[in-house]
Order: sequence, then structure tokens, then C-alpha cells
Amino acid sequence: MAKKGLDKNAVIERAAALANEKGLDNVTLKELADSLEIRSPSLYNHISGLEELKREIMLYGWKQAQEKILRAAEGKNDFEAIRAMCRAFYGYASENKGIFSAMLWYNKYADEGSMEATSGLFSRVYKVMEEMGISRERAEHLIRTLRGFLEGFALLVNNGAFGHPADIDESFEVSLDVLIEGIKAAAKKERKCV
Repeated sequence: MAKKGLDKNAVIERAAALANEKGLDNVTLKELADSLEIRSPSLYNHISGLEELKREIMLYGWKQAQEKILRAAEGKNDFEAIRAMCRAFYGYASENKGIFSAMLWYNKYADEGSMEATSGLFSRVYKVMEEMGISRERAEHLIRTLRGFLEGFALLVNNGAFGHPADIDESFEVSLDVLIEGIKAAAKKERKCV
């Protein structure tokens, strides 16, 4: 008999919390079932296995991150919107280490579900760049640059890989300033070419 009130969303939320508590690689179906006070086979009423669970945690994370990022960019334009979105992503990734680990596998699970989980975010970034006069083609490269920086920086922070005592948040802001200046230069260059 299924546990009353338990649905797929509750299973994913609990799995995401476990990923944050123990690390994504330490989440097992048995541990998840135990934390939900159900028997392991009962999980298969909601997910097909560990691989699907990780995919669902990835989607859960991107949906949450997208909401936070879009909220941070509300009422902002141009570079302030980009800066706000970057800060919001970094904040989410560093506050949700286990979920963020799953989010890194976005392209492994590329399908309609993953595209839907980030469509609003990418639409907003493309729109901001378009308003700055940046072509779609150049925007794709700049988005890849921002993603590489944000995910890489968060990954290093989450794993305690920065050994120097310099303030991490200040390093983030300095790096973000450099990226923003690069985007400004790209926008200026595109305007000259038109």
C-alpha cells in the first residue's frame, strides 16, 4: 500500500534535500526510501531507478534556480540584469551543493523536460543581449562563457578548491566585473559592425 500523501514531487524534494545533506553521489534508493519511511520497492511507483532520480533532481534544481534568477533580474536591464542573474545563480549553486551537482548533468539529460526547465531563463538572457545589440550567434558564445564561469566557480567553491585566503565573494565579483567588461566590448564591437 502506498504511503498516504506521497507523490513523485515529494519523492524528488526529499531526494534533493538528501543530495544537499550528503552529496549527490551518496544518495541511494534505499536511503531515500528509509527517509520517506517506505520500503525501497515502493519508490518504483514514482521513479524507474537511480538514473531517473538524478535526472529529476537536475530538473528540480534548474526549475528552482530559474525562478530565483528571473526574480533577481526583474526590473533590471542590460548589464545589471546579467549581473543580478549571475549572482542569483551563484547563490543558488553554493547554497544547494548536492542539487547543483545534479544540475551539472543538464546536457546528459537534454530533452523537452530539461529545455522547459530553463526556457524562461535562456529567453531572458537572449532578450537582454539582444537589447544590448548583441547578435543571437554572439550571445550563444557569451552564454557559454557565463555558464562556464558560473558553474566552474561554484564547483570550485563547493569543493573547497580555492586555497588562497583571499575573500571568495570578492573574487567572484572581480571575475564578474571582468566578464561584464568583456560583454560590453562584444556589444560595442557588434554595434560598430552594423
